Amino acid sequence: MQRFLGGRLLGAVVSLLVVGGIVLAYRHVLRVNQTTVALSFLLAILAVSAVWGMLVSAIMSVVAMLAFNYYFLPPVRTLTIADPQNWVALLAFLITSITGSRLSSRIRKEADEAHQRRREVERLYGFSRHLLGEGNVIQLMNAIPDYIVESFEAGAAELFLPQKDKFYRSGFGASHLDEQKMKIAFLNDELTLDAEHAQYFIPVRMGVRPIASLGISGALLSRQTVDAISTMVAIAIERARAVEQLGQTEAERQGERLKSALLDSITHDFRTPLTSMKAAVTGLLTSKASNLAQSRELLSIINEECDRLNHLVEEAAEMAKLEAGELRLDLAPTSVEEIIDAALAHCKSALAGRRVNVRVADGLPPVRADLERAKEALVQLIENANLYSPKEEPITITSELTGDTVTTSVADHGPGIDDFEQTMIFDKFYRGKDQRYLVRGTGMGLPIARAIIAAQHGTISVTSQLGHGSVFSFTLPVDLQPVDRVQKDLR
Repeated sequence: MQRFLGGRLLGAVVSLLVVGGIVLAYRHVLRVNQTTVALSFLLAILAVSAVWGMLVSAIMSVVAMLAFNYYFLPPVRTLTIADPQNWVALLAFLITSITGSRLSSRIRKEADEAHQRRREVERLYGFSRHLLGEGNVIQLMNAIPDYIVESFEAGAAELFLPQKDKFYRSGFGASHLDEQKMKIAFLNDELTLDAEHAQYFIPVRMGVRPIASLGISGALLSRQTVDAISTMVAIAIERARAVEQLGQTEAERQGERLKSALLDSITHDFRTPLTSMKAAVTGLLTSKASNLAQSRELLSIINEECDRLNHLVEEAAEMAKLEAGELRLDLAPTSVEEIIDAALAHCKSALAGRRVNVRVADGLPPVRADLERAKEALVQLIENANLYSPKEEPITITSELTGDTVTTSVADHGPGIDDFEQTMIFDKFYRGKDQRYLVRGTGMGLPIARAIIAAQHGTISVTSQLGHGSVFSFTLPVDLQPVDRVQKDLR
């Protein structure tokens, strides 16, 4: 009210000064006819009405009419009107000025309303963007009051969820809203306005069913804006719940896929050695004791298949240890040639008869790695290339410096991997759709290699082309400690 009265008082003073200025200008500076004076007054009245509204312009119209009569209509310097035509002119001037003021004031009011609506639309748009950015239900519930305060410049905001009987408050305002009124707004499903304290208590509906309630204080909002806020909050809550449910469904689906893959792996990789062992044991039980050569052969089969089963169990245990974060590393400056030599020595029996080309760039710096674990990752890649490529084709191992890392690659001439499967081959238990029944394996080798390399701050990737083979590469960081020690000694 004080701002309203202060603005109108200022407008009245300015209007009087403008009328006085026009009178002084046309009485003492410029000599013009009565029509020019009247039009000047009208323009000034329209300008004042556009700024201060109808009340000030009406006062100015009356003052301008009296000034026009007193100073410019004969007899001058008197309010008496001698000519009846001047009565008509004076009355037309007053009606025109008031009508123009009213129209100008209406246009100004409509412009202000349009500007207010535009601001509310902008705020609603910003509010909706905030809501769409949250996918987690709990985070969304905590963020909604803060978003309301931030977007609509409110003093405080609260959200009440009856399902949990919990209130979520904004962190911007210290004041708290009446929780009982928020519960009543939800139960009665109707908007409650506390004009005295500028507070809104709004039911949040999804369709015709209330699912929550909102409390907002310290903001001037239209009914349409309040309804829009309620609707957007309801949609955001349901969307977040749907996204969370979709995530749970996807997790369950992935779990079922992994179970199926694990069962598939067990079926094809555990059954084969067990069948061989069973056949060997049966042969031993039914064979004659004198047939020593046959017995040794059957025992060798049992021994090999036991080793194979033990390897499968070790891989599963290794994968579980890596996922649990129990991998212990002894990081130290390590030569890449040493890692490659150790891996080839481990795979010597498996690579019997296959040509392996090793190309290591000259002057490679040592990498910071755990020798045993890095060797294990490289062994997985070599064994993978050995299994999935023809025996007559060579395997090529290369190593080169790439920035602050050393990249080691294992290339084969196997069937290759299509683009879709390249994004999945590092997943647990996944095996190529065209090779899973042709080559023995559990689908854990590449995930183990990736986990080992990641633990040593490296990366692993694959490049492949169908019909031309694959190249698996991993990086290990260059050991910078020797450089640091040299720089320290120089200082």
